[in-house]
Amino acid sequence: QAARSTRTIVIAGVPAGLLQDDVMADILTIHFQMSRNNGGDVEEVTYPTHSKGVAYITFEDQGVVERVLKKDQHLLQDQRLSRRYPLTVTRYCHKVSSSLTHLITLP
Repeated sequence: QAARSTRTIVIAGVPAGLLQDDVMADILTIHFQMSRNNGGDVEEVTYPTHSKGVAYITFEDQGVVERVLKKDQHLLQDQRLSRRYPLTVTRYCHKVSSSLTHLITLP
């Protein structure tokens, strides 16, 4: 599980409600597999998530995460979208989310 989290990124700014969820997941997969987006082989896309407009992408290789994070700007574009959507890409950090959960559950 730890190794998996180091191969995962968090995507914010996914245009919600425009297309069916599985279609949007396909568009995200294509975007993050393209070499011009510093991408690589995608193992899994988690979309939709509990947070609106957020997706998780897990790559087969951790090196892809580093390359994707170094790209200045990710613009999601596809012929099925009316325009390009800027995405915010961050490293997945399980420690932060579990710490927050822990803080919230304290009396």
